[in-house]
Amino acid sequence: MKKKIICSIMAACTMLLLPQFPIPANAQNGRENPDALLAAYESYQQRFNEITERSQMGENGFEVIEGQIFPIVTEGFGEVSLIPALEKTYHRLALFFADGEGNIVYKTDQLEVNNRSRGELHQPIREVRAVSFQELNGDGLMDIVLIVTCMNGRGAYAGKPYKIGDVLFQDKGGFYRDYRISDKINRFGMNKSVESIAAFVRDGDSAEFLYTSATKQELLDNGFEIAWEQCHYRQFEKLGRLEVVPGTYTMANFATFMIYLVNEQGYIVWSFQPMGEYDNLYALKGITCRDIDGDGMKDILVLARYSYGGSENELMTENDYAIYYQRTGGFYEDTEMKKQYPCRDEDTVSGLVEKARAYWGW
Repeated sequence: MKKKIICSIMAACTMLLLPQFPIPANAQNGRENPDALLAAYESYQQRFNEITERSQMGENGFEVIEGQIFPIVTEGFGEVSLIPALEKTYHRLALFFADGEGNIVYKTDQLEVNNRSRGELHQPIREVRAVSFQELNGDGLMDIVLIVTCMNGRGAYAGKPYKIGDVLFQDKGGFYRDYRISDKINRFGMNKSVESIAAFVRDGDSAEFLYTSATKQELLDNGFEIAWEQCHYRQFEKLGRLEVVPGTYTMANFATFMIYLVNEQGYIVWSFQPMGEYDNLYALKGITCRDIDGDGMKDILVLARYSYGGSENELMTENDYAIYYQRTGGFYEDTEMKKQYPCRDEDTVSGLVEKARAYWGW
């Protein structure tokens, strides 16, 4: 059996209230001037490279995240302090490792979170959510699990917080990341907690099958638990007779909620993930399939209660709903009605259907 957790630090952080990210002044027709962008990146990289002592961080534009400084014993540098810092202009995260005299013996800004807005120097980091030290890959060296919260300043999901997880593996020369592991952690929603990341990296558990399975049986074979009381067949005008299959997959005590539409041969023809960036399904309140927008085709509305960690890592619960409108090519998720009718604790499935129909004028 691989080594258990040696040291795990789940430090709740004070939210870093960063300004919204304006479109740079050198933008032209929605795109940044490439020469100006290159000059800005080279300036940033030069400032990053010039930091050789802890005392130089501020003068080079990096703000230390004081509540997340931890001692760690490394193979190549002995006992050092891990110092996360945020570059104040572009909101890029860097990790510095300082010895007892304050000398920087190792540093990296090659983190998954700095690739969220691909091709952009500005990044949407809001806070460092958790740092944990664990032995994950069986080599006897302590690795680092990192979770941050991001929030986009513009675009379709502006203002909605989401988590990004990463793992830095230790070796004799310092730390490295495996981009394939980082990609799967975030693409398949395994970034909700340190425990979820460790379950994937160390123990081999994975939620990937929720998004790649072709059949209902494949879901069941991988541990998907169907909510049978909400499972039923419906005739969808454009897709035929399908079984509505809601359920969960639990990984490190976090239940991921999914809904699948399965044809009579057992193949998945459509899937939904209503829980968005919530951590866990707390309770499924109901699912209905009926025409909501008045076009004569059945839509899907789901109401559930979800849980997530608050700013102090306390357990928070919240009701939320999702509506999926049937169209000729499949389904698309509502985004506009929810802006007008946010979910309340007293809402019911039937009540939300009435509100949605009123929104559509019938």
